[in-house]
Amino acid sequence: MTEKSKTTEDPMQSAAAAFAEWQKAGFGPMAWMGTGWITGLGDMSGEVMRFVADRIKEDVKTQHEILHAKDITEVQGIQTRFLRDALDQYAAESGKLIEMGNDLFSKGSDTA
Repeated sequence: MTEKSKTTEDPMQSAAAAFAEWQKAGFGPMAWMGTGWITGLGDMSGEVMRFVADRIKEDVKTQHEILHAKDITEVQGIQTRFLRDALDQYAAESGKLIEMGNDLFSKGSDTA
């Protein structure tokens, strides 16, 4: 029976070594990424996920309406409403994300 050598490398040391390598590769010090900054990125990600979920619901609702439309005029009306609402929602969401991003960057390292 052969003995296998066990590695007892600490995962935290591995992570610290990885960050050190990233810094050497040109990513620079990552100390500016405080907990507030990371929380802000999480908030932005959550906002995007909420928006995507809402848009998928609208897509499904619109497909249902199209499948039950009585004539082509009704389909055109459904499509027009869908496009108008989608453009309005994308514009509003873009504005919201830009505002969140500006807020995050204006705080800089003070968010920690």
